[in-house]
Amino acid sequence: MKENEFKTKSAYNISMYAIYVALAFILSYIESLFPISIGIPGVKPGFANIVTVYIIYTSGRPSSLFGVTLLRTVLLACTFGNISTLLYSVCGGLLSASVMHILYKTNLFSVFGVSIAGGVTHNAGQLTVAAFILDTKELIYYFPVLLITGMIAGFAVGYIANICIKRISRPSGRISNNNN
Repeated sequence: MKENEFKTKSAYNISMYAIYVALAFILSYIESLFPISIGIPGVKPGFANIVTVYIIYTSGRPSSLFGVTLLRTVLLACTFGNISTLLYSVCGGLLSASVMHILYKTNLFSVFGVSIAGGVTHNAGQLTVAAFILDTKELIYYFPVLLITGMIAGFAVGYIANICIKRISRPSGRISNNNN
């Protein structure tokens, strides 16, 4: 690869990462403006994960997936949260992204299945961190509620992400779907 071509692809990748982080940040901000209060603490739709699912299906690059997930969670915690928010978000986000990436690679699950697994594992990761921080095992009784809400939110995110994957045209210079 020529140096000029390398610089062009690097600039393109950095630009795409910035767009993904900004879009996920905006979706999280919008979600925070219209809190969905169903009386269950910690339950959110997780619309920023639309971007995560989109990256999995269009980029296929773990570096972009985990980089965007980590940067998004850190920025959100610094802007709207605190150190606890950061800890919960990073653990839930990275666990969720890891599981979704692995399931995507198996080619056994649809966008919906991958997204639902992401919603459930995000909740499981956050619940595990909470049980550790609060030093209580009793939080495990909360998992069935988070399982159901994670499935519902995961389906909604998968539905929207599936539409985006099908309808958003990809630039011709897009990096191929490989593991580089």
